[in-house]
Amino acid sequence: MGYREVTMIEIKEVLRQWLAGVAKKKIAARLGSDPKTVRRYIQAAQDKGIERGTTAEVTDEMVSAVQVELHRRRDREHGESWARCEEQKEPIEKWLKNGVRLSKIRRLLHRSGIAVPYSTLHRFAVAELEFGRGRATVPIVDGKPGEEVQLDTGWVLSLKPDETGKRRRTRAWIFTPNVSRYRFIYPCFAETTQTAIAACEAAWEFYGGVFRVVIPDNTKTIIHKADPLQPNVTLEFLEYAQKRGFHVDPTRAGHPKDKARVEKTVRDVRDDCFGGERLLTVEDAAGHARRWCADDYGMRRHSSTYRLPREHFEAEEKPCLLPAPEAPYDIPEWGEPKVGRDHLAQIVSSFYTLPTEFIGKRVRARADRCLVRFYYKGALVKTHPRKAPGQKSIDPSDFPDEKTPYAMRDIVYLEQRAKEHGEAVGKYAAELLAGPLPWTKMRRVRALIRLAEKYGDARVVEACTLALSVDMIDVRRLERMLQIPPPRPPERPPAKVIPIARYLRPPVQYALPLVPPKPHDEGDPA
Repeated sequence: MGYREVTMIEIKEVLRQWLAGVAKKKIAARLGSDPKTVRRYIQAAQDKGIERGTTAEVTDEMVSAVQVELHRRRDREHGESWARCEEQKEPIEKWLKNGVRLSKIRRLLHRSGIAVPYSTLHRFAVAELEFGRGRATVPIVDGKPGEEVQLDTGWVLSLKPDETGKRRRTRAWIFTPNVSRYRFIYPCFAETTQTAIAACEAAWEFYGGVFRVVIPDNTKTIIHKADPLQPNVTLEFLEYAQKRGFHVDPTRAGHPKDKARVEKTVRDVRDDCFGGERLLTVEDAAGHARRWCADDYGMRRHSSTYRLPREHFEAEEKPCLLPAPEAPYDIPEWGEPKVGRDHLAQIVSSFYTLPTEFIGKRVRARADRCLVRFYYKGALVKTHPRKAPGQKSIDPSDFPDEKTPYAMRDIVYLEQRAKEHGEAVGKYAAELLAGPLPWTKMRRVRALIRLAEKYGDARVVEACTLALSVDMIDVRRLERMLQIPPPRPPERPPAKVIPIARYLRPPVQYALPLVPPKPHDEGDPA
């Protein structure tokens, strides 16, 4: 037969009246309890050595001793089914660890000839194997005021249809400080690194300072690679964190309780802040969210801290924050373009040149409001001024020396090259480039220079001189002139050879002999 469990106050009252000499049935009538219940509590007191006349005061220790005795009496021996479960404790525990359902375990036991009621099996699994119990947790301290803010994101709103009838879903970045719980909401259309940085900038302006630690989840827009010990933060957000002076401490993957103070806020923001609202633009949603955070949620007593979040934040956390940014952050664009054969790499729809050695390689590019920087293997290799989409920034020093003039349309350089092959060739090149659009005739000058390299400077100078004399400015005709072999010079008449005299006399036939002259001494008279 069941009985009503009385409270500790009623137990104390039963003992007080019993020690005062009141009868058991009268005590039951006064308290509205069953006489058997009163008798059971008095018997438990007597078992603990409490008797009438020994004391008139009922202490808390006496009441606690009676309660312990009552619960000890309620314990009873388990039956045969429980004993069977204890015999099969090891296989039952193994099945539970492998994810086998408890109803299936009962059937497996029955198949082995062990009949156990499901209720007994369930009580055994709960009591002995901690089945169905969540692991014990410990509350994490809030930390110092102004130290940590938790960050989460999720879908919260669908805007009103625009003039074309299109509706857009809106996400929101939600900030919740650990101590005051003073929320801030930043609606946006997409979850990107740029919107994450913009949300942080808006949050620092809303709070009037910067928190020292931001605790996000492992969203790819902030965490490139999740790791419980050394998470890899994206370069864009890491650079922003260094600029503002805060640290990024992401949660572990699959552990939402690491940021429990912000984990369930997406549902609350969706239902409480934006529920039933009809907003047309994301700017309207941002304004409404800001008013809700400051005037509605911020002035509503929190169920955990029992304080107004706004008042709590301004009193304890705001004085501990880092100084608020004085100038807006220039959010950069990052990319990994591949350098093409034309020395150009594309970032944010603009084109920039890089040296020849990087052709075919991927480089890391960072584009802010003023500059575009290119990195290769962590080293800065090129810097360009930022250009509008579709425009190009060309540095002539990136091209090979022999191709730079052609790429830059350097007319003066081509004229100098032609003049190196002869004065007439230079004049001919100047005539070719004469006109309103000289760069359209650069190929003709290059062809003229190739003719000088092929046929020699002398022939080309002669042909250019002849062509200039008759105003013939045509490289094709000049080439045909050079293709005609030059006229051979006239042959000279053969030299007249005087034959040796047929009747040459010997020296003996002369009248006077041929005597060599005597040398004169210096002292001899002439």
